[in-house]
Formats: sequence, structure tokens, C-alpha cells
Amino acid sequence: MLASDRVFGAVVIIGSLAYVASAAQIATPFFSDPLGSRTFPMAVGLVAAICGAMMMLKPDGEPEWPALPALGALALSTVLLVGYAYALRPLGFLLPTAIVAGALSWQINPKPKIAALTGVGLSIGLFLVFRFVLGLSLIGLPRGIL
Repeated sequence: MLASDRVFGAVVIIGSLAYVASAAQIATPFFSDPLGSRTFPMAVGLVAAICGAMMMLKPDGEPEWPALPALGALALSTVLLVGYAYALRPLGFLLPTAIVAGALSWQINPKPKIAALTGVGLSIGLFLVFRFVLGLSLIGLPRGIL
């Protein structure tokens, strides 16, 4: 009973201890502030360990996990977003963004025409905002096309 919070709390504690151990390996430069460059990462690791301990000591009730189709949709979204991150450099911004935004829109509202229009609209709109309003140097299309 109440196993999921306790397991996750133990995972958080192990991860935070690894984070603190890696923060302890940060080299201190000759000219640095009085606290040093390790203090903030070690504090974050300590707070995470305390949160993990609290999850183990005072767990919530067992959650209601989503049904298998909902978990499948979450897995598909995760795969799409990881693929999107890898596709940005070789394919530019517009094409991967249109495909992934359309696919995610289709998951929300399964109407193909609306999903395709949403994907293309988000792709162009975000490109214009990122490129011309925020001044980011995005590549719109693959380099071979230009």
C-alpha cells in the first residue's frame, strides 16, 4: 500500500545524492564569490533529498493511473517530442514543427483538417515570432533547399 510514492521518493533521494556528489566535483576557480560555485547545486540536491524523504515518510494515497489508451497517447507524445528535438537541426524549424504540432493537435481533437491547419499555422506563427520578434537565428528550411 502507498508504494508508488515511497518508490518515487527513494528514486528522488538516490538521484539527489548523485547530483550532490557531482556538484562536489565542481572545481572552484581562483576568483569566485564567497559561497563558491558548488553551493547552489548542493542546496538544490539537499532540498530534493528532503522532498524525497517526505514522500517516503508521508505518502499520499494510491493514485488512479490512466487507462492504457491514455498511457499510449502519452508515450506517442514523448516519442514525437524527442524526435522533434533530433529533427530540428537537419530539417529546419518549419517542417518538424508543423508535423509535431499537427500530430499533437490531432491527439487533442482528432479532426485531420483542423490538426493540419493548426500544425502549419503554429509552425509559421512561431517561426515569425522567434525569428523577427525575439531575434533568434532559426533556420526555417533544410539548408539544401535554400
